[in-house]
Amino acid sequence: MQSEKLRLRKIQHLAHEITDKMNKGEKLTHSETIIPVIDNLSLAIGDLTDSYGQYSLDYVEEKVKNAHALLFNKEKIDVYL
Repeated sequence: MQSEKLRLRKIQHLAHEITDKMNKGEKLTHSETIIPVIDNLSLAIGDLTDSYGQYSLDYVEEKVKNAHALLFNKEKIDVYL
């Protein structure tokens, strides 16, 4: 259970970094980047809001990592480090 909490905390950290970047006031007009970022985050949220409470932490983690990597122009990062 502790590892799940740690994974969720790291996902939350990535999401906060995404939020900070989006709210910096920079003009983000690269739709080829922004649209996939939004898609990945929407899919992650959609999975988390399953009315039966069944979600895949692996799936949510992957989608947030993808969004983060796209927005920060990075290779996918390992959230376990």
